Amino acid sequence: MVFNYIACNQQGDIVKGRLNAASEEAVNDIMSYAGYRLINLKAYVPFLSIERLKQSLFKIKPMEIVLLFRQLALLLESGVNIVTSLELLQEQMANPNMKKAMLEVVKDLRNGNQLSVAMSKHPEVFSPLACRTLSIGEQTGGLETMLRQVSDYMEKEIQATKSIKGALTYPVIAAVVTVIVVGVLVGFVLPAFSDLYKSLGVELPAITRIMMDFSEWVKANGMYIMMTIIAVIGGIVIYIKTPEGSYNFDKLLLKIPLLGRVKHLNELSRCCRSISILFTAGLPLTEIMSLVTQGTNSKVMAQALNNVHQDMLKGEGLSLPMSKNPFFLPLIVRMVKVGEETGNLDTSLLAIAQNYETEAEDKTRALIALIQPVMTIIIAGIVGLIALSMVSAMYSIYGQAF
Repeated sequence: MVFNYIACNQQGDIVKGRLNAASEEAVNDIMSYAGYRLINLKAYVPFLSIERLKQSLFKIKPMEIVLLFRQLALLLESGVNIVTSLELLQEQMANPNMKKAMLEVVKDLRNGNQLSVAMSKHPEVFSPLACRTLSIGEQTGGLETMLRQVSDYMEKEIQATKSIKGALTYPVIAAVVTVIVVGVLVGFVLPAFSDLYKSLGVELPAITRIMMDFSEWVKANGMYIMMTIIAVIGGIVIYIKTPEGSYNFDKLLLKIPLLGRVKHLNELSRCCRSISILFTAGLPLTEIMSLVTQGTNSKVMAQALNNVHQDMLKGEGLSLPMSKNPFFLPLIVRMVKVGEETGNLDTSLLAIAQNYETEAEDKTRALIALIQPVMTIIIAGIVGLIALSMVSAMYSIYGQAF
């Protein structure tokens, strides 16, 4: 395999390069022998390759991982050994990328590796949080329990993501339909009426003249308008890809009325549930915060957790660092403090997660119920304005003619 690497030499200089080796461990050995310390290592995939095409066409869905963990837990509880269980599950998989990953996991298990170690070699499929939790299960003899806990956690994440997507689906579709309708009216209908009214030589109402002028301007500058829109959208996408842009975009999402509150609650519930699972597994809080920070997709959440982690390393506990950051709502701070004082931190965090999930679901239903009539009114208003300009022009022509 070919790997791209970023490493640091003994003088502290950063070097980048590409190396052909059998595995990541082999790359690490080669670089260490040469006096380099690896900073980042990724498998090299050409821009145009069958492998990249397969990965994009057959993406592994989170629900496939949930199903794998649940079925694996069931087989292990039934007394089937782990290698046989994974081989049985692998034979039933339809996704070629998932099947390939499981083949490599089984191969590593036959070579003597643990399940968590084998899965950690596929970070695009199995998250660090899941692998670390399963590692604890292997050490304590409760792998089946950890598999179920991780699958429950992932299922909650999937439901939260679906709720937000569900809330956004209708307004996106409505917005697209509105743009198409307005485009047809402005690009084809209004110019036809404009030519008719000009041929009659009558005085048109102000609203009709404004709509006609706007239609002519759009028709004359359509190409420039399209290019500007594409350039703006492209610029926004490129900016969001940068660390600063990604952070500002996540921050903006949290400030959107109603939707921002739902996203905020979902992020907090996911955080609380993650910490609860790992704390129950027996991991120290400092390591838990590092794993939870890696597992979040929100840059705002990651920064808030990182700040908490830094304060925890100073010996301030968990509730005190959270109280310093407005991202963590008062309820979570109070409940975490109670959990620390009573020694039931995992129970308190689980209760907070359930509370926030319930509130997020209620607000999502309210948001969906509100969006539909609002978008209907907006669409009706735009179409009605164009229709009014046409009707008022007809009445004006009729009045001037008679």
